[in-house]
Amino acid sequence: MSKPEFQREAKKHLGQHFLHEKGIIAKIVQAVDPKPGDRLVEIGPGQGAITFPLLDRHGSLTVIEFDRDLIEPLTEASKAHGALTIVHRDVLKVDFSDIAGDTQIRLVGNLPYNLSSPILFHALDHADAIRDMHFMLQKEVVDRMAAEPGSKVYGRLSVMLQAYCRVTPLFKVPPGAFRPPPKVDSAVVRMVPRARDEIAVQDRKRFEHVVRAAFGQRRKTLRNALNGVADSALIEAAGLRPDARAEQVDVPGFIRLANLPST
Repeated sequence: MSKPEFQREAKKHLGQHFLHEKGIIAKIVQAVDPKPGDRLVEIGPGQGAITFPLLDRHGSLTVIEFDRDLIEPLTEASKAHGALTIVHRDVLKVDFSDIAGDTQIRLVGNLPYNLSSPILFHALDHADAIRDMHFMLQKEVVDRMAAEPGSKVYGRLSVMLQAYCRVTPLFKVPPGAFRPPPKVDSAVVRMVPRARDEIAVQDRKRFEHVVRAAFGQRRKTLRNALNGVADSALIEAAGLRPDARAEQVDVPGFIRLANLPST
């Protein structure tokens, strides 16, 4: 068990669970494996459990922290480890492309579970500026992110993320690794944005609309779920069966359907 450099009570309304397990922290740093020249950006440093080991390893780090009560202790404690730049803002209002400038950033974070999906989609909006992401999330969310067609947890999140990123679950993290312990298991996941010429989506808004509608009522067939979005002829033109359900359609299938001219 690792002793934090400073301690603050976790704020429930911010979804704070502070990581403290030394072995898990070491595995995260090893997974990130920072190299000279990397631009590391951590979301939600908390009490610095991942921050300070990354600083020890890499020498410099930018962190995004919303809780003003953590700014001063993070600033003071970081002096013994390296150069820490703190961005005191809501991460959903942070422009990752602006932080990256003329390079790409590597995102790391123990994300607040009540904001994990919005943060993931916000990161996708700046995917060109991001080389990779290593996030701690609720294990159930990681399972959904990486799910394959036919799985009970394959859904909108799976399709939207896999269309733009390679998603690789790395390892599970038990509740006892946090203070206070959450009521669920967690997991660390790696996401690597696909190169622009590898992404086959032609119209992102159309793609989002099709995927959202398809999974809006999971028990419905594509013919019924996509009523008003894509008719049976269009579904068949994409090489899909109108009587199939959304969870049976792979990511390329949704991309083909969204890329066809709507009627």
